[in-house]
Amino acid sequence: MSAAHDPRPVLGIDIGGSGVKGAPVDLATGELTADRVRIETPSPATPESVAVVVEQIADAFADSIADTPIGITIPAVCQHGVARSAANIDPSWVDVDVDALFTERLGRPVHVVNDADAAGVAEARYGAAKDVPGVVILTTLGTGIGSAFLLDGNLLPNSELGHLEIDGHNAEKRAAQSAKEREDLSYEQWAKRLQRYYSHVEGLFWPDLFVVGGGISKKADRFLPLLDLRTPIVPAKLRNSAGIVGAAWLAREFGS
Repeated sequence: MSAAHDPRPVLGIDIGGSGVKGAPVDLATGELTADRVRIETPSPATPESVAVVVEQIADAFADSIADTPIGITIPAVCQHGVARSAANIDPSWVDVDVDALFTERLGRPVHVVNDADAAGVAEARYGAAKDVPGVVILTTLGTGIGSAFLLDGNLLPNSELGHLEIDGHNAEKRAAQSAKEREDLSYEQWAKRLQRYYSHVEGLFWPDLFVVGGGISKKADRFLPLLDLRTPIVPAKLRNSAGIVGAAWLAREFGS
């Protein structure tokens, strides 16, 4: 049964650097059916310690999610459920079969996906990229720069456009929100770095739309108007719920 026709809510869990948050999602609307539960990310954030927190969140919604699969995001490249990178996550995650770890821990099917990819899917199904044909690139501006690459609404996973080398630098080290905060940049100063980044990505892929996510998207009016691109660029609509919603949608499609 597809995500569009199964009325049961599906739990999405979004693992972040500072917090792990989850909620059940009505996949007909993309809306959360209960308030999010958020638990601080443990330190060190090893797979086993994070799995304990994920189980606590799943237990909090045990009465409302029946036997549906659970969608889980991780801030890493995720190939067929296996973590392959650790740019913004504890190095012990590399080459861990996260899908198997969480499936065993939770005792039910799970679907594990890169966090930016989940956000991109959510925006394509319910948000700023809904019904947009062609190439859409979502970027999340936060600790790093996550990316989701979509063609006619279909995800090309693990694009990792935040790690492009631009002017001799890893792009996210210069243009992520963390760089703005670390160097105390004004929005005008930061926008110059974003301009360089998005112009470069634009020249490589000629997208039809950029969608900008991450917590800073709430202040999109402070920096997006400062950019001069040929591609339309808009803030994400689902904001901090995008990872949860996208993970839930993908779990219904691929987690059973």
